Amino acid sequence: MLRILQAVEALSLPDCWIGAGFIRNAVWDALSGRPRASSWDDVDVIYFCRSDSHADRDQAIKRALQAVRPDVQWSVKNQARMHFRNKDRAYTDTEDALRHWAERCTAIAARHVGEAVELLTPFGVEDVLDMLVRPTPAFASKMGIYRSRIEAEGWQRRWPSLLIDYSPP
Repeated sequence: MLRILQAVEALSLPDCWIGAGFIRNAVWDALSGRPRASSWDDVDVIYFCRSDSHADRDQAIKRALQAVRPDVQWSVKNQARMHFRNKDRAYTDTEDALRHWAERCTAIAARHVGEAVELLTPFGVEDVLDMLVRPTPAFASKMGIYRSRIEAEGWQRRWPSLLIDYSPP
């Protein structure tokens, strides 16, 4: 995981983190006693840059990362434009964007800076550590999308002890 964080750090993208399943899945695998996945199939690189929010920039960044780590399934998204897709007000930075993700346990990100690993956890780490899935406040009016996402992810098949809360926040 550290080498993947360092590969992203080397790009010097603004307000850049790796979030979602990269951290959540590793934590849940460790808590469940499951072996760590041999391939990285959920590495979401998120950054915030208003001055260049074109999707083609994301693809160029993804290609650069694939050249360094072809064994990783990269996803790259500039959070400065994701509010359009999500029908939200414009986000102010990456942390604000995370606050608008579907689940609290997924709204977690990490980055490597110098010799340290920093965490961005707008809702704390309790849900991911408790193996609890519940919606963020931003999804109070999007519970249908939340439910569909949970069903599509199939997380309980991989982590049977996972607790899923379907009640609005």
